Amino acid sequence: MQLTDPKGRMHTITLEPGKQFHTHKGILEHDTLLGGPEGVVVAIGVTQYLALRPLLSDYVLSMPRGAQVVYPKDAGQVVQMADIFAGAHVVEAGVGSGALSMSLLRAVGETGRLSSYERRQDFADIARANVERYFGSPHPAWTITVGDLQEALNETDVDRVVLDMLAPWECLEAVARALRPGGVLCCYVATTTQLSRTVEGMRDSGVFTEPQSWESMVRGWHVEGLAVRPEHRMVGHTGFLVTTRRLAEGVEPPVRRRRPSKGAYGEPAVESTAAPKTEPFRPQLP
Repeated sequence: MQLTDPKGRMHTITLEPGKQFHTHKGILEHDTLLGGPEGVVVAIGVTQYLALRPLLSDYVLSMPRGAQVVYPKDAGQVVQMADIFAGAHVVEAGVGSGALSMSLLRAVGETGRLSSYERRQDFADIARANVERYFGSPHPAWTITVGDLQEALNETDVDRVVLDMLAPWECLEAVARALRPGGVLCCYVATTTQLSRTVEGMRDSGVFTEPQSWESMVRGWHVEGLAVRPEHRMVGHTGFLVTTRRLAEGVEPPVRRRRPSKGAYGEPAVESTAAPKTEPFRPQLP
């Protein structure tokens, strides 16, 4: 349950019979909410709290973290732009705290399959606890493997692959073996250097379509009567997203027709052989 005070501060708690929720305002008995409807107002001391079941976007921002979570705005982009559908077989690498895993599980449903890979055991444990807490039990479509994707991935005919890691370009060969023709690869990276290496790695592999790259920014608005203006704070840059699709075996990608900028790939500058321009003579007046 999510309790929101008049200032918009949120507290997420798991209701259990006989338990209490303590704040500096007072104590709330869990039994007050258990068995009742959502959308009620409860009093803790003299403060009124709105009680609602948390949305997934609220939950991922308040749950315990081992690694930085993928923000809801980016998770929504992944689900939509990677075309995650019910019943899909999805491979995910870089579980972190499980935020993106929950969005993917919601999208594939119980008839789909999400195979997650995480290098660190402590991150995997945190992610598993967060996922099971949100869904109430282990999700039937989810398996999590502790290990390196390049070494542990042995699945084939995968519909979608989502990589949230430091060096996704190192996993392109393993991903190409697992993805079915037409399957989508989506990478989430934080810096422009990672973005460049990922995109160029996809191009150099020769088995993917031309990558598409972008970022999303969310700006809230203050609306009160005729006082309508942008919020002073916004969720700006969090990361870059890159998507591409797997080509069929033996098919070469079409040659790009776009001309790159001069120096985009580090070519040495060519010295001009033209005569230098000279300034016209201007006599100085006394």
